[in-house]
Amino acid sequence: MLTSSSRQPENACLRQVIDAGDYYLGAVKAGQTLRILDLEGNQAADTLFYSAADPAEHYSATDTIREQGNLYLTTGSVLRSNENNPMLEIVADTCGRHDTIGGACATESNTVRYDLEKRCMHACRDSWMLAIAEHPEFGIGKRDISHNINFFMNVPVTVSGGLTFEDGISAPGKYVELTAKMDVLVLISNCPQLNNPCNGYNPTPVEILVWDN
Repeated sequence: MLTSSSRQPENACLRQVIDAGDYYLGAVKAGQTLRILDLEGNQAADTLFYSAADPAEHYSATDTIREQGNLYLTTGSVLRSNENNPMLEIVADTCGRHDTIGGACATESNTVRYDLEKRCMHACRDSWMLAIAEHPEFGIGKRDISHNINFFMNVPVTVSGGLTFEDGISAPGKYVELTAKMDVLVLISNCPQLNNPCNGYNPTPVEILVWDN
């Protein structure tokens, strides 16, 4: 459901641009609101959420999909953990739909999906691995990399139950806002994918903003 926000960027306590192929790792406290902003349109932000108290508790696509009865995320969706606890709620969304099942690109999947020569291309899993290696203070390990959300990404399910990667439905200035229900860690890979239309074959920056209320 398309819903706009009244929050103003100048009132945010944090603003940071994430270049295409780069990552963001940081904390959002309970009650704070995170906005992910698609600056140039047709970008995909591969995102993981963890409990700040214990990163072994993390966003679960299975629990979220089951409880809301919908594959896609939009305003009103509550993101749930692998312990079925509410982690964040989408409170504004000007894109309209976000993917929960397409997964994140990796060098291995690039090889399988596209070509052996694509293996050397940068991928979201590389960004996550770099993030947790450079920030051990958050306590996230390799085994904690699990289900992710692809904000702004368009992955329709076919009538036969397959998945297709289609042109994005976002546009410059579209955003999604989530209010934290618990203290969370946010790990974003701003997708560098060049092999399918999720980024319009042209990865671009996104911006994150955080408000205290």
